[in-house]
Amino acid sequence: MPTPEQKTQCYILCCWFTCLLISFVWMNGQKIYSCLAGEENIIEIYPNGKWRYIG
Repeated sequence: MPTPEQKTQCYILCCWFTCLLISFVWMNGQKIYSCLAGEENIIEIYPNGKWRYIG
């Protein structure tokens, strides 16, 4: 179950990525997966809300 910090950060990042024309966004554990023009972008959100771009 995501922490409140993860949920907030997920919402913020989804808004940012939506502005970049993301087709799909879904959450799996601590990672957010997105599909941007056929490419996958992986962002890991830690329990404290901090995040890092994986690729």
